[in-house]
Amino acid sequence: MLKNLIIRDFVIVDTLELDFSAGFTALTGETGAGKSILIDALSLALGERGDAGMVRAGCEKADITAEFDISGMPQLQAWLREQEMEGDEGVCLLRRTLEASGRSRGFINGRSATVQQLREAGEHLIDIHGQHAHQSLLRTDAQRDLLDSQAGLNREVETVASSFKAWQMLHRRRVQLELNAGTVAAERELLSFQRRELESLNFVGAEWDSLQADHARLSHAANLLETAQFGVEVLADADTACLAQLNALTARLRNGLEFDAGLQDTLTMLDSAQNELQEAVYALRHYQQKLDADPQRLREQERRMADVVEAARKYRVAPEQLPQTLADIVARLDELGGNADLAELVQQDEAARNSYLEAARKLSEARITAAQAMSAEITAAMQTLAMQGGQFSVALLPLNEGNEHGLEIVEFQVAANTGSPLRSLAKVASGGELSRISLAIQVAASRAAAVPTLIFDEVDSGIGGRVAEIVGSLLKQLGKRHQVMCVTHLPQVAAQADAQWQVSKAAHAGKTLSSIRVLNDDERIEEIARMLGGVKITETTRKHAAELLGAPA
Repeated sequence: MLKNLIIRDFVIVDTLELDFSAGFTALTGETGAGKSILIDALSLALGERGDAGMVRAGCEKADITAEFDISGMPQLQAWLREQEMEGDEGVCLLRRTLEASGRSRGFINGRSATVQQLREAGEHLIDIHGQHAHQSLLRTDAQRDLLDSQAGLNREVETVASSFKAWQMLHRRRVQLELNAGTVAAERELLSFQRRELESLNFVGAEWDSLQADHARLSHAANLLETAQFGVEVLADADTACLAQLNALTARLRNGLEFDAGLQDTLTMLDSAQNELQEAVYALRHYQQKLDADPQRLREQERRMADVVEAARKYRVAPEQLPQTLADIVARLDELGGNADLAELVQQDEAARNSYLEAARKLSEARITAAQAMSAEITAAMQTLAMQGGQFSVALLPLNEGNEHGLEIVEFQVAANTGSPLRSLAKVASGGELSRISLAIQVAASRAAAVPTLIFDEVDSGIGGRVAEIVGSLLKQLGKRHQVMCVTHLPQVAAQADAQWQVSKAAHAGKTLSSIRVLNDDERIEEIARMLGGVKITETTRKHAAELLGAPA
């Protein structure tokens, strides 16, 4: 519910800070005192349009801050989490600034917010009912939700919505597949050919490096053999081969050891070199034996490489990317499926449609019963609200194909007078009638209403006497379940409020300013007496006011 409202430099308010409580609160005061300023300020905080004329004369900007207790509102808490606008636990803070230039800014829990986000949050928090105010009951989706909630059909509504979404997903796939059947078949045929072609190539990525290495070796086999032969001759076979020379040198060094032991280190190193050279000779001869210089194998390698390069050129990829190309083709073929997939999809589509229709028809049957009960209850309430002969009807307008909400549009229709045709509630001409009809709807549906705060702006327009007492009684009844505020001119309505605020205006430093104060018991008697008696208040008027309030005179 609304806990606190701070208004600064708005119209004729300089600074106003109000703390709100539960129950029914009446706002009263002289005509033109600014009773609607509170509602206009709240509307601005809830995302309504504003203009520069709302900024108090001589000020740079107007600033409205509204604090709400949302501890029992899980849907709004979830929405705030989704929007990344969470604040303190159980609290939602809406703020709107309006500059004299006309520029406006919005905030939710201290984070910058768009006007649309303010409106979405506000729809969870407050319904404002009046001649010039937005109200959710004019929206067909809100009317549908109210009927369904009143009838306890939330589970059935969820079933219909999920069934519709499942059906539509399958139906879109079916339509797309049917429309593109020729194109899909041609693509499937091409992909199948490409798959066979690449599979017959039997190429893996690692093979490319091996092919290049083998081809390089085979194409240079003659040179490699000559190099190996030259190495063997230099090291061992030539008359002046390295090993022969080294053997002669080591023999002489061994003879020299008899005369100088210092030659031992040199001899040791030469012995090691002699062994290494001998191993090199063995390795070169082994290399000569195993080196394949077969021209036929070289030609095979060249043909294999040519096939791979041709395939890579055809598919416009590097040779080593051919295996991934094949994998992509296989994956795409799996996506396209076969002709059997279309037949199966047709069956799934029809089954999903039948499932949706079955759930939607059950919902429609339940709505018909609920609509009849609600129509009768609100029509009866209208008779007590100075709308004798009026009629209310919850119309279920059929939809040919249905949608995620069912097989019908829910529309509230009203005939304000006997003999008048039923028309959409959104097209009701009289603001006073609209307010009273909305009051009747809210009272009838208060058990299911999700919005915690209800504000009525002059719902008593055009009524008086006994009807006014009934309106006050209805508002008091509604205040037991919701936080209710009402701007009223009727003492019979104000007297039944749990609390009463007086709105007044006065001149300060040459400027007219509006203020609001909470009235105590004695002050309420005076205010009710003023509402009853006008300018001159007599003791008789005060006694009447005390009687209305149920207080001792």
